[in-house]
Amino acid sequence: MIGMLEHLTTEGRNEKTMHLDQMKAIDFLEVMNEEDMKVAYAVRQELPHIAKAVEMIVAAFKNGGRLIYMGAGTSGRIGLLDAVECPPTFNTSPNEVIGLIAGGENAFIKAVEGAEDSLELGVKDLKGIQLTNKDVLVGIAASGRTPYVLAGLEYAKNIGAKTVAISCNKESETGKIAEVAIEVVSGPEVLTGSTRLKAGTSQKLVCNMLSTASMVGIGKVYGNLMVDLQLTNEKLVERAKRIIMEATNCPYEIAEEFLAKADNKPKVAIIMILTNVSYDEAVNRLEAAEGFVRNAI
Repeated sequence: MIGMLEHLTTEGRNEKTMHLDQMKAIDFLEVMNEEDMKVAYAVRQELPHIAKAVEMIVAAFKNGGRLIYMGAGTSGRIGLLDAVECPPTFNTSPNEVIGLIAGGENAFIKAVEGAEDSLELGVKDLKGIQLTNKDVLVGIAASGRTPYVLAGLEYAKNIGAKTVAISCNKESETGKIAEVAIEVVSGPEVLTGSTRLKAGTSQKLVCNMLSTASMVGIGKVYGNLMVDLQLTNEKLVERAKRIIMEATNCPYEIAEEFLAKADNKPKVAIIMILTNVSYDEAVNRLEAAEGFVRNAI
């Protein structure tokens, strides 16, 4: 199931940095910057597959399912980063988008040796969150061969969950298992095998797309405004007021007044202002519109 490393693009040597240890800092940085520019183009080639994954995730959310990211090392950390940003940005529950990393949450800060090689741990972690056939599992592995992720994808597939694989090599082992394979190939790293560089950047871009586009698909956005953010600090309260002002073309004082009347729910405040209805009516309209502000107005 797991082959050797020499055939992997992510393990290849970059011809531009063969004498990296002799290069001046500015020369190396120019090369590194040039290589980084390739990442967005490489992601673009996978947009059709990313779109399929988004459709899958939106359908899961609407059916009471969850988005689960799973990876080891840098890949696991990237999934976790995306997951923890969803509650404040989109007012999701902590259980709606979950990030799993080989070795547990402590592995985010300090590597847990051998965890990524455990097939049993991959299955155990998914059982620990009670993965169901309503969920979507996104396995992230730059090499596309990490045992922890492979085992997770196999288990998810076996119980009927939807599966997506993000890797940085074509014909990846994870991609062969998953229903949707997102294989972003941006070439060898400037530091051979250091997949926290271009590979990590590509994974972050893809995760940004998956979560953001999926949240748009379930009504978390009005125009390009994040109208469902959690107001957990003073900065976010002020941002909510600005969002209400932008959405309704009202002055600051009105935005502040209606945010308070709407129980600090920007969506509800926007509907109240634009349709001149009560809090209860705005909430009812929003529920009837399945969370979409535009449909509730």
